[in-house]
Amino acid sequence: MASISAAELNFLVFRYLQESGFTHAAFTFGYEAGINKSSIDGNLVPQGALVTFVQKGLQYFEMEANLSNCDADLEEDFSFLQPLDIITKDVHELRQIISERRKKLQKERKKEIEKEHEGERVRAREKERREREKEVEKDRRERDKEVERERREREKEVERERREREKEVEKERREREKEVEKERREREKEVEKERREREKECEKDREKVETDKEREQQHGDQIVRDMAIDHEDRVPVKHEENGVVGGPEPMDISTTSSSQLCEIPSSCVTILEGHTSEVCACAWSPTGSLLASGSGDSTARIWTIAEGRCKPGSHNGPLSVLVLKHVRGKTNEKSKDVTTLDWNVEGTLLATGSYDGQARIWTTNGELRSTLSKHKGPIFSLKWNKKGDYLLTGSCDQTAIVWDVKAEEWKQQFEFHSGPTLDVDWRNNVSFATSSTDNMIYVCKIGENRPIKTFAGHQGEVNCVKWDPTGSLLASCSDDITAKIWSMKQDTYLHDLREHSKEIYTIRWSPTGPGTNNPNHKLVLARLMFGGALKSVMLFVAFGSASFDSTVKLWDVELGKLIYSLDGHSPNGEYLVSGSLDRSMHIWSLKEGKIVKTYTGNGGIFEVCWNKEGDKIAACFANNTTFGRKTQTRGNYSYLYVR
Repeated sequence: MASISAAELNFLVFRYLQESGFTHAAFTFGYEAGINKSSIDGNLVPQGALVTFVQKGLQYFEMEANLSNCDADLEEDFSFLQPLDIITKDVHELRQIISERRKKLQKERKKEIEKEHEGERVRAREKERREREKEVEKDRRERDKEVERERREREKEVERERREREKEVEKERREREKEVEKERREREKEVEKERREREKECEKDREKVETDKEREQQHGDQIVRDMAIDHEDRVPVKHEENGVVGGPEPMDISTTSSSQLCEIPSSCVTILEGHTSEVCACAWSPTGSLLASGSGDSTARIWTIAEGRCKPGSHNGPLSVLVLKHVRGKTNEKSKDVTTLDWNVEGTLLATGSYDGQARIWTTNGELRSTLSKHKGPIFSLKWNKKGDYLLTGSCDQTAIVWDVKAEEWKQQFEFHSGPTLDVDWRNNVSFATSSTDNMIYVCKIGENRPIKTFAGHQGEVNCVKWDPTGSLLASCSDDITAKIWSMKQDTYLHDLREHSKEIYTIRWSPTGPGTNNPNHKLVLARLMFGGALKSVMLFVAFGSASFDSTVKLWDVELGKLIYSLDGHSPNGEYLVSGSLDRSMHIWSLKEGKIVKTYTGNGGIFEVCWNKEGDKIAACFANNTTFGRKTQTRGNYSYLYVR
């Protein structure tokens, strides 16, 4: 191996000083080393030759220090030594340094490998965790799907059951409707059959009357005298026997002869025409000469009737009438039938109920003041209280509602009955009675959530309820062919009146006794002994009931005994007026016990009513059609009033 000379090394140092910018040091070193005398061609020496030479020497030393007998060492990294180490240390020391640094490097590499393995394990665990989460999420979603599927199946099952129940309910409802319709048709047929039979009987009676007219005229006066004498003999006489007060026996009054003797002349009859369908109800204003009527033509009408006695031929003159339309446009809509009406005590407002379930309040000028809507079925009965602040309605929807007239809204709805509410009647300004097809009677009070009294005893539909003026006794009548008297002091009836042979559809108290204009009338004055002292107690001792057996019966309420049995009549003080399906209307004198006036129309009579003065009567004549909840006779297209 060639070696470097001193001159060559000096030249390399000289060139290094020049290249490094050490000019003075280079000059001094060149001068002292005799560089100018050297034979070395400077052009052949490349720049940085000294640095290159030193670097190659260092590499040599490093290679020498790293060389070993193992071939694998040739591939080792030679970066373990620093230049200063190579210059200052010998080969043996360099090898120790390399050995130590190699061990250190191996440890570091092991750590790195371990770190890499740990990272791989972490990544593997993370991957497993994510896979487990995915599996859990998948399971959760499957469970949610299963739960949702089960929920939908349950909903479908519930919906299926609901539809099946609705179908069953609808089927039962249709069956009930069919049964009701069948019963209604049967009742209609029965009533029609009875009507025809009565017409045949009436025709036979008229023929008999014509045949025996002369004989009846000769003996008519004697018959009337016998009736009066018989009535005087049967006037109630008070006597005590075993502590029981006695009363009169029932008296049957014949109408055959007297009805022929007192026919109302046509000059005293006025026909009120205008309705275009059957007339359902009529009512006189309590304070004036106004007559209200309700019809199936979807209207009510207020007629102004002239005061005083009528003049011959006056029925042909024009009449003042207000038409109260219950539907806009065409009339005769059956859902708007005016089924009931009632005046308030002052006679300033008229309330009407109709088949659409709405109650309406009108002024005497024909202005619609309020429309009261909450019922879900036809209104069958409607009454004002005496104070005039509340209106009571009873409906086919099985409820009764008290309306606040001033606020024009419902105050309370009473849902106690299980069948249509047929009738309502105020006891006082805050309590009232209701009757229904469920055979029950409830006494209710505003503000109370339960009935304050329940009367159970009828075995058929309770058609009508009426309080006496004192509010202590309640009369009721039913399809079970009985009328009953109830007291607020006990739960069972006071009297069970069973003289009728067919269904009873209406009852009336006589307008006598406390709270009436006839407080001292002899028919309603009772004298009772209390503790040995004689006290006067004015009670209702007579009331009337009307039935499909074509009779009206008067009862002594104290004794529960029948006083009179009249052919189709109801009481009104000293006189009473009655209308019948035999087309006749009779005015009776209870004092004389005979008919004083009679009138025969062109059809059966549905309703009669007195005006306040008692000098006029309104009557609805029928055309033999049926209406509503009962097989009843509706009015035809006219009204009749008699003076």
